[in-house]
Amino acid sequence: MEAFDALTLARLQFAFTVSFHIVFPAFTIGLASYLAVLEALWLATGRAVYLAVFNYWKKIFAISFGMGVVSGIVMSYQFGTNWSVFSDKTGPVLGPLMGYEVMSAFFLEAGFLGVMLFGMDRVGKGLHFFATLMVAFGTLLSAFWILAANSWMHTPAGFAINAAGQFVATDWWAVIFNPSFPYRLVHMVLAAYLTTAFVVGAVGAFHLLRDRANEGARLMFSMAMWMAAIVAPIQAVAGDLHGLNSLEHQPAKIAAMEGHWETRAGQPLILFGWPDMAAETTRYAVEIPKLGSYILTHDWNGTVKGLKAWPRDERPNATIVFWSFRIMVGIGMLMMLVGFWSLWQRFRRRLTENPLLLRAVVLMGPSGFIAVLAGWITTEAGRQPYTVYGLLRTADSASPIDAAAVGASLLAFIVVYFLVFGAGTFYLLRLMAKPPDLSEPDIEKGVPTRAAGITPAPALGHGS
Repeated sequence: MEAFDALTLARLQFAFTVSFHIVFPAFTIGLASYLAVLEALWLATGRAVYLAVFNYWKKIFAISFGMGVVSGIVMSYQFGTNWSVFSDKTGPVLGPLMGYEVMSAFFLEAGFLGVMLFGMDRVGKGLHFFATLMVAFGTLLSAFWILAANSWMHTPAGFAINAAGQFVATDWWAVIFNPSFPYRLVHMVLAAYLTTAFVVGAVGAFHLLRDRANEGARLMFSMAMWMAAIVAPIQAVAGDLHGLNSLEHQPAKIAAMEGHWETRAGQPLILFGWPDMAAETTRYAVEIPKLGSYILTHDWNGTVKGLKAWPRDERPNATIVFWSFRIMVGIGMLMMLVGFWSLWQRFRRRLTENPLLLRAVVLMGPSGFIAVLAGWITTEAGRQPYTVYGLLRTADSASPIDAAAVGASLLAFIVVYFLVFGAGTFYLLRLMAKPPDLSEPDIEKGVPTRAAGITPAPALGHGS
């Protein structure tokens, strides 16, 4: 079937695996920083509730981190199996960046993770806190290198093309700090923090609906709502700046996101509609006159290009990009609304007493994951038909493989991923369903190990 040739199946396979993978780093980046804040507050105040919540989320972080590592390894193999031409041509640039991520960020995370999970009663509070900080820094450093590599594919800079047709770096500073990198890094890290905030807030709200007196749940919910109220508006500003950067470097993506087909001054803001690629129009458009130009150019009569400015074979799929962008923005607006709502309830001293707010936050628990997936679909589908924007087409990046082979491996991935990661997710939800407990004797003593559900192993033991 033409619609399912080897290239299409290879793209579907990578989209499937990256969609599973990205939700775990989006969670662990924010959760590692949250753990560092909790331990710092415990060390500063001595309050047992901070230690209890730290131990509660420490177990969840460990499992999420492991699933993120496993799902990430699979993607690396696909560069060789399905995208060997891409690997050959971009390897001199992207290979070192991926290597730096492993040698610095991953080794830092993996090296200190064991100390963070099992070491407080072995290495002391100060060194344990340092290990927690290193794990948190490692997650951010990992995001730095991965976003540098991915951003270079969107806005390539600091390179030359050798006689073999390969991209080679001529200026590593320009390669790493390419034009879109700062905007995309900030946007992704803030998205990770919001994702974690709404998971933590949803868990806290869930337990508060059962027991309003649970101090650990009250702490979780309060900290999560502070993060939502502060970071969601900042993310809106960061997203706007990222959009203006995309308008400069990837205007076809912006045209697809906005559903614009004609190039004209005073473009409307299309709130909803259905971009029809064949008819080259956005059907059923609900729009606000001239607001699109004002948002994109800060001029009510600014000229914005439409998709017809590009040949048909250079246009991204506007239907996908248009709607994935609106899902992301819509969720972001809901996050801001919940954040402001929580500020009002906090001002009234009813933050943890309003059942409607608590239920709303429980429903918003997975919202960050959905927004991250929608944002990545917008970014990656909007880059098409290129893997290296404007220079290397996706159709010219794939390996010479049969559709049957790719289809069989895609089917295997679907079955295995849903079994393995489905079981892991089920276990995470089981852990989250248990309330944080401050009654453990070791919590009162300030010794976290058994309170975390982990029994200390003998010095030369093998059971840990």
